[in-house]
Amino acid sequence: MSWLPASDPDCPATPDGAVETVIVPRSHDVGGFEVRRALPSAKRRMVGPFIFWDQMGPGELVAGQGIDVRPHPHIGLATVTYLFEGGVMHRDSLGVVQEIAPGAVNWMTAGRGIAHSERTPAALRASGSRLFGIQSWIALPRALEETEPGFAHTPAEALPTLEDGGVALTLVAGSAFGVTSPVRTASDTLYADVTLGPEARFALPRETEERALYVLTGAVEIAGTAYPSGQLLVFRAGDPIHVTATEPARVLVLGGAAMDGPRHIWWNFVSSSRERIEQAKADWKAGRFVPVPDEAEFIPLPE
Repeated sequence: MSWLPASDPDCPATPDGAVETVIVPRSHDVGGFEVRRALPSAKRRMVGPFIFWDQMGPGELVAGQGIDVRPHPHIGLATVTYLFEGGVMHRDSLGVVQEIAPGAVNWMTAGRGIAHSERTPAALRASGSRLFGIQSWIALPRALEETEPGFAHTPAEALPTLEDGGVALTLVAGSAFGVTSPVRTASDTLYADVTLGPEARFALPRETEERALYVLTGAVEIAGTAYPSGQLLVFRAGDPIHVTATEPARVLVLGGAAMDGPRHIWWNFVSSSRERIEQAKADWKAGRFVPVPDEAEFIPLPE
């Protein structure tokens, strides 16, 4: 296992300047619930294939209330929903109905076009619940931007886990730390959920071309600098990165190979072609996307 022991004399230290960019997410409202968006940012558009990164909550949903994100479209990307608390009922235009539970990975490939809704499940709406999680978008390689849409659900118990020296890791996607996630990706992708006890330490894989760390809770120290929760830290390629918890912390590692060219993003559409985004806008406005079964509402195209 490739944890980095602090006492290992053969491991090079993290150099100064290894944290290339620090992004503080901006808050906004989606479906009546506050989220904090780190990507895309004016400082950084993508990290590997990750082009969108939203933290949902943590927040309380009182009995009788919930989130209601009405049907909306996507192209050219995959959405990844990963929850820590609560639940979301996913419905899409393929006819998939899937309740998303904490720890599971829900990977929806939009490809040439898909529509979906996200709502609080009926039981949680009746009782009240907390909601806390990450929703990210993964840009698809150019060769797969127009692939057939699809949805894959991987339960929490299927994901590989590692524990050592106060560090507990779940590999959400990709291959790292000597294990491989069963989640199928369209390109080289790294996504890990790491919990650290006080003073626990681990190292990021150096072979991943583009890497970032999202401090979800607690605080960490890297190369002598402390970073509190709610920050996305983007690293230089190739540098050894050692992360030490200055208090109990939970962090998410994300990245992968650099995308094969820039991507345009407008509303819920991602593409290497501006013309393709214009076509998607026209298609949604004209009702040419396949509708979501049992859903009468939809989010109109923004003006």
